[in-house]
Amino acid sequence: MTEELLTKALELFTLARPYTREQLDQKRDELLHTWTPRRFANLTNNPKKYMQAYTKAEEMTRLVEASYALLAALVVPDDDHRLS
Repeated sequence: MTEELLTKALELFTLARPYTREQLDQKRDELLHTWTPRRFANLTNNPKKYMQAYTKAEEMTRLVEASYALLAALVVPDDDHRLS
């Protein structure tokens, strides 16, 4: 993992360290809602434009999931929520 990947993931999620799991999950849900490929189905009747938007949404969805995995691995556990 490089600092560049971490910086890009934090920028995508608009988070700063330290962040909580709840903040991370909320941002992930927002980004996935925005970039779900199904949202682009009724934007245009032009198949070429539709496929361009759909492909972009697929790429962004993969990027969101990869960034989420990276950032989730770096979440510091909250002492109050640890199991005894």
